[in-house]
Amino acid sequence: MDFDPSTGDPALSHSPIKAMVAPRPIGWLSTLSPQGVANLAPYSFFNLVCDAPYMVMFATSGHKDSFNNVRATGEFVWNLVSEDLCEAMNTSSGSAAPGVDEFEMAGLEKAASRSVAPPRVARARAALECQLDQIVDLKSDDPTRRNSLVIGTVRSVFMADGAIVDGRFDAAGVRPLARLGYRDYAVIEEIFELMRPS
Repeated sequence: MDFDPSTGDPALSHSPIKAMVAPRPIGWLSTLSPQGVANLAPYSFFNLVCDAPYMVMFATSGHKDSFNNVRATGEFVWNLVSEDLCEAMNTSSGSAAPGVDEFEMAGLEKAASRSVAPPRVARARAALECQLDQIVDLKSDDPTRRNSLVIGTVRSVFMADGAIVDGRFDAAGVRPLARLGYRDYAVIEEIFELMRPS
């Protein structure tokens, strides 16, 4: 079948696009408000976009607390969501009122970052401390909601003890959670190596 994403299709209960573009890493972002209140929220649109320097991006539909905090302070931390943090990540996705600390709401301990002010999730097996590089305004089909793309430069990297095996980050052992479409998630547990042709 063909599908027009702007109009939808009565044969489809939900748009299939997010289910097609999957799995996606979860952008579990910690920020601080200008008043020093911690915020923690997962973003479905997140990825690594460059490696010289290392840069990550997240996109937001509507300007939420995370976006406003990054715009105001210029800093954020990406926290890796492993399988054991699934419920805490989901709890932090709720629509908390401004000024509510989602770390406390999700029962998570904070750990100090090395190069930025926002804390990281203490139980996260890896974290990227980021400095804002640029914000790109995106078009929106909804005139009441602004869409934006945020790009940050990685300033410091945290990895938990045991996350490195034979000099490499052990993704299979860490068991990262990935975002699929609808309400679906997946755990990365089986990995195979594929050599590029010379």
